[in-house]
Amino acid sequence: MLRNDSNHVLPTGGATSIKGSQITQLIDQVSTIIVGKREQVTLSVICLLASGHLLIEDVPGVGKTTLSQALSRSLGLSFSRIQFTSDLLPSDLIGVSVYERQKEAFVFHPGPVFAQVLLADEINRAGPRTQSALLEAMEERQVSVEGETRPLPAPFFVIATQNPSEQLGTHPLPESQLDRFAMRLSLGYPDPAAERSLLTGVDRRGAMLALQPVITPAQWQQWQARVDEIHVADSLIDYLQALITATRDGRWFALGLSPRAGLSLLRLARARAMVLGRQHVSPEDIQALWIPAVAHRLMPLPQSGRSAAAQARALLEATPVP
Repeated sequence: MLRNDSNHVLPTGGATSIKGSQITQLIDQVSTIIVGKREQVTLSVICLLASGHLLIEDVPGVGKTTLSQALSRSLGLSFSRIQFTSDLLPSDLIGVSVYERQKEAFVFHPGPVFAQVLLADEINRAGPRTQSALLEAMEERQVSVEGETRPLPAPFFVIATQNPSEQLGTHPLPESQLDRFAMRLSLGYPDPAAERSLLTGVDRRGAMLALQPVITPAQWQQWQARVDEIHVADSLIDYLQALITATRDGRWFALGLSPRAGLSLLRLARARAMVLGRQHVSPEDIQALWIPAVAHRLMPLPQSGRSAAAQARALLEATPVP
């Protein structure tokens, strides 16, 4: 039977290690700003711990931008936000060289991409040309400008938000770009208790400005490097490979998972095990991350009549668990 423990991403009894307690503190702090969305906050932390980029898709006004800012402040990382619009150019994102008379030379002025956390707000409101300017940055952590390669700061994360594709003025993200996002999340509307807290509580904007880093950037990079040390049994590699292969055999999807997607899901599973204080990956790690990690990468068969997420869930339930 498929276990669904996505509502218990962190132990309720408290972590036993400094690492676990600090990650719990990080999630607790961000959850004071994004009220009632602890599961989504935890998944976001797992994504960043796995060195992945995060796509948040939802209607306007539910806290997508606020979540990004709260994460960057709590991690002590430099933050840059750019509003994607239909007239945004790649140079607005990457930067441009400007001739300076005093120096009698062209001087490069870096764009907002040169930050540790880049919030690409409403990314699907820009045209494909501007969206594609992020591809090299997301994959290689560098950008090429005027024949020169410039490294981006480390760690480097892209947190992109997008409105539903049926809204006016949006452009669907190309498959090559979607494949570079380790995870896609949706916040959704708050439940009545959380919304009541928002309406009657303190000003969340002021509370966010008061946030202090829970973890230093140096610590965070050390933890990211240790993710690959989490053990994965051969039987779990077989399980993951069976899932990936099934997405490509033509029975479930018209477009299956890429090798990049498999590697990303494996690293996410390791990061989840690390957050839970384990030194090994379990089937539940793969199951809990399957939908947010793969649904945005899959193209269901037209005759299935299902969304990519529903089809991915059905495939997961049909695959034997080791």
